[in-house]
Amino acid sequence: MVELVEYIAKSLVDNPDKVNVSKKEEDNAIIIELRVAPDDMGKVIGKQGRIAKAIRTVIKAASFKENKRVTLEII
Repeated sequence: MVELVEYIAKSLVDNPDKVNVSKKEEDNAIIIELRVAPDDMGKVIGKQGRIAKAIRTVIKAASFKENKRVTLEII
């Protein structure tokens, strides 16, 4: 799942070397933190959050097999 978020983010930004994805696991939830360069923040979020919402939808579909709730935080 982390690799998926990293691949999507690196495809969107101008500075793919500054993309950092980390994962925290709690009881029945996984939190994925995405960090990008400040200049690329708008490209990851998109107009009215559409790209961020699409990334979250893809992650939700990918996490269906694991029976865990997955949250994406863009930092």
